[in-house]
Amino acid sequence: MKTRTVWKGIFYCRALLPTWTTSLSRFQMVPIMRPCWTVHIIKRSRNALEKHISWASLSQRGLYGKRKVGSDSTASRRRLIFFTDVIMNNLIKRAQEIIEPYKNPTVGPPDPSYILQVSDEIYSNSNLYAFQKSFDGPFQFDVFYESASAKQKLSSSVLDAGIPALVESYRQRFQNVLPIPSDYPIANRKALESFSRDITSNLVGGVGYFYGTSIMNRGFAHEWDEDEDSTSNDDSDNSDVLTEPKALLTATPSRSFFPRGFYWDEGFHLLHIGLWDYEFSLEILKDWIGLIDDDGWVAREQILGEEARSKVPKEFQTQVPTNANPPTLTMAVLAFIDRIKSEATGPSAIDLGMDTAMGGAQVPLGGADPSGLTGQNPEQVKAFFKSIYAPLKRHYDWFRRTQRGQIKQYGRHARSRTEAYRWRGRTEQHVLTSGMDDYPRGPPHAGELHLDLISWMAFFSRTMRQIAAFVGETDDEITFAEIEKAIIANIDDLHWSEEEQMYCDVGVNSDDESFHVCNKGYLSLFPFFLSLLPPSSPRLGAILDLLHDSKHLWSSYGLRSLSASHPEFGQGENYWKGPIWVQMNYLALGALHKTYAAQPGPYQEKAKAIYGELRTNIVNNVFKEYERTGYVWEQYDPLTGEGKRSHPFTGWTSLVALILAEKY
Repeated sequence: MKTRTVWKGIFYCRALLPTWTTSLSRFQMVPIMRPCWTVHIIKRSRNALEKHISWASLSQRGLYGKRKVGSDSTASRRRLIFFTDVIMNNLIKRAQEIIEPYKNPTVGPPDPSYILQVSDEIYSNSNLYAFQKSFDGPFQFDVFYESASAKQKLSSSVLDAGIPALVESYRQRFQNVLPIPSDYPIANRKALESFSRDITSNLVGGVGYFYGTSIMNRGFAHEWDEDEDSTSNDDSDNSDVLTEPKALLTATPSRSFFPRGFYWDEGFHLLHIGLWDYEFSLEILKDWIGLIDDDGWVAREQILGEEARSKVPKEFQTQVPTNANPPTLTMAVLAFIDRIKSEATGPSAIDLGMDTAMGGAQVPLGGADPSGLTGQNPEQVKAFFKSIYAPLKRHYDWFRRTQRGQIKQYGRHARSRTEAYRWRGRTEQHVLTSGMDDYPRGPPHAGELHLDLISWMAFFSRTMRQIAAFVGETDDEITFAEIEKAIIANIDDLHWSEEEQMYCDVGVNSDDESFHVCNKGYLSLFPFFLSLLPPSSPRLGAILDLLHDSKHLWSSYGLRSLSASHPEFGQGENYWKGPIWVQMNYLALGALHKTYAAQPGPYQEKAKAIYGELRTNIVNNVFKEYERTGYVWEQYDPLTGEGKRSHPFTGWTSLVALILAEKY
């Protein structure tokens, strides 16, 4: 029978791993075993392995790779494969050698902690260090990076004192920036406050710097992407090519599942980050605006470099310069304008004790310096907006040029003969460019029109009008205002179905006749989501009825993406066919709170009641699932409220913190 004698004690060890990279200069990685726990160590076993088992339990095992990995276009993927292979091969080889004397079945194999050890082999001029610790019992240790140029050296004692101080500083500042109103109905307020802080810190902590090439195809197009009266260029190169390397500072929807930048998501991310640290958010915004090319295009997914591409299925890696994505960056720009206006007429953030830097002034990451941009610095604000105005206008013009829809060709009646839009790049079953991938649409056709896109274009026009006013471009301001008015008029003329009492897409049948494609869900609400309707609109009552009807979109967990009565509800891929998405509920709550419940109109009281219910439903369900599972999720089940798909998903799902604080 196997017997064990256990030693108990406190142990401490420290390893300095000098390291050098061209981008980070010289630094040390410092793994520290903390002298603050009890380690249980096997002293004897039936195979008399006292020395070996003790060594395995206490030691740090080092392995240096024998060769370097190159820096060509496949270097990242090769490094990942090489690192794994080197470590696994070393473990296997050593295990095979060790286990040889124990093949006698009467003796049996030794303890796994003895077998599964990397060897103490050291090779010069290496770029891989494998660090192994084996414990039996509770333990903890620190690993931190220490720059060789740092004036203050890190240590466990510094971390022990510094981390609690930073946590408390974060808690206090969070209470000022994103407080939960005292009248919010919740039993466990402390847990809710902690939840709100957690998801905010995870969003900010998910920001990453990415660099590399991307794959582009300028010649690809579906047959319905081209207008029937357009002349296509048959000589265009329909092949994938690598772009020049680009850099991007961006938040990410989920660092584990979507570790890259998404245009559709980033506007929502910046609404949240901008409230917490708007200088940091402007650095991110500047990087995204810097991606706008000479034609005005931005790729909807920023898959930069081989390592990023290794996380994306091959069929989704190629970006096409005629394909768009919802221009959500404009939401962040508008939110910043609103903050500037507010600060210009009130006390500064410093006056209120809400300056963004927690431990001193932040150093900009590159380019024009957006630090110090407040309402009290009007000239600096104007200079910043001038710096982003030209590329944003180029981007806006690209949308109007490449995503244009047809009106006169199909005998459609509208006050404007030019303002109609449709997404390019769709397939039979998906409109990935819209962001609502599998949401039901009509059949693809060169003459179809899309309600969500024309709504985004009205919103984009409104944003450009306000920026033009800020930078003194008076003629542009007038032009944008005229376009905005024309687009909003055409939303009613082209997309309102009197029969269905809802806004719809527009399709073309086999006789080349227009008809409304009506699928009750998020799509139907876009003019409402973006506050394009005045509070006195005769359409608003029907929209609120649809939104608040439990047979369709209303649930105890938030607004469903597709009506529960729709024949495709919950069918097929079921990505946007019912599940609840937090960012869309955020848009609905923002429209209610800032416009329809706040401004006089025939539906003001109804809007107030819906706002209160919806806010409680979405917050309580996301919080409940967080407590149940430990995660916030990409989406939530429309019938049970359970978290679904990717997790942790502290991208736009973290908007719950803004919903709690009523920051829209």
